[in-house]
Amino acid sequence: MDKENQYALLPAALLPWFRENARDLPWRRDREPYHVWISEIMLQQTRVEAVRGYYLRFLEALPTLSDLAEAEEDRLLKLWEGLGYYTRARNLQKAARQIISQHGGKFPQSWEEIRALPGVGPYTAGAIASICFGEKRAAVDGNVLRVLSRLTACPESVDLPRVKREMQENLEAVYPDETADFTQALMELGATVCTPRAPRCAECPCAAFCLAGQSGTAAQYPVRSPKREKKVARVTVYLLQCGERLAICRRAARGLLAGLWQFPNEEKELSDREALLYARSLGVQPQTLCRRIERSHVFTHIRWEMTGYHILCDAECEGLTWADAGELESRYALPTAFRQFLPAVFPERFSE
Repeated sequence: MDKENQYALLPAALLPWFRENARDLPWRRDREPYHVWISEIMLQQTRVEAVRGYYLRFLEALPTLSDLAEAEEDRLLKLWEGLGYYTRARNLQKAARQIISQHGGKFPQSWEEIRALPGVGPYTAGAIASICFGEKRAAVDGNVLRVLSRLTACPESVDLPRVKREMQENLEAVYPDETADFTQALMELGATVCTPRAPRCAECPCAAFCLAGQSGTAAQYPVRSPKREKKVARVTVYLLQCGERLAICRRAARGLLAGLWQFPNEEKELSDREALLYARSLGVQPQTLCRRIERSHVFTHIRWEMTGYHILCDAECEGLTWADAGELESRYALPTAFRQFLPAVFPERFSE
């Protein structure tokens, strides 16, 4: 059986399966493009269960596209805190403002217009166009690439743009009229059955025509290009506490975690003595080094190996913002890289 015929069998297999097995997810309860858009951006590189709470809180705080466009940036970033990739939140707001200025506040309905919004790639445009507007456009993400590579036992790396483009074109050639269900069925299959490490081939609606499943080689797919080894950076983080408040500051407007709040830090490895000397140079009058805390955080291209020094101080210096546990919980958005230090300082307020 050639791969075109295998693609052609997908709609008849997936549509009835999806209608019986689809998970009840809050963003599936309507086809409002604002809701689908927010969920798709949140779901990028994040687990469904983690997104559920974020999605509901976000829409409670910013229920309309206009609310998003008008939100203060600090409030927006606080709602996004913990999801990572904060540029996505900023792009959501840029796109909302563009929809208002260029489309009269009405969400654009064609793939091309949706794709032109800030932060919207081919996958997100395909998801919105097919789920909300009935356009026969595929949303090909990692889950769908995995399904299609196993379906055809594709020997080429799915990281190659040509391979991904061919898969998308073959899929769009067989798209049924039930575009919303078909797009979500492919996503659902990859997320719940055709999983990365332990595919449940015996439960798969495509088992009768999946080449990798039939040969028992599903775990060998998809083929991927070798990953580059991440650069490792040593970072010293200063947890300067004066009374009940910790020192925070803004990151630079450009670069990694641009414009977000952070604990003062340096991209170098320092000893206990050097950390205390640095704190003294700030004018915070350090008195006690309470603890040394080791943490790590992985970004897309770099891994931070962090040493945090929790230092009790007698003075709040100028040039830093001082925030108590309540403010760090409700007002200031700290990226996960820094937020993971909070349980060591305020264990009664923050959990590991």
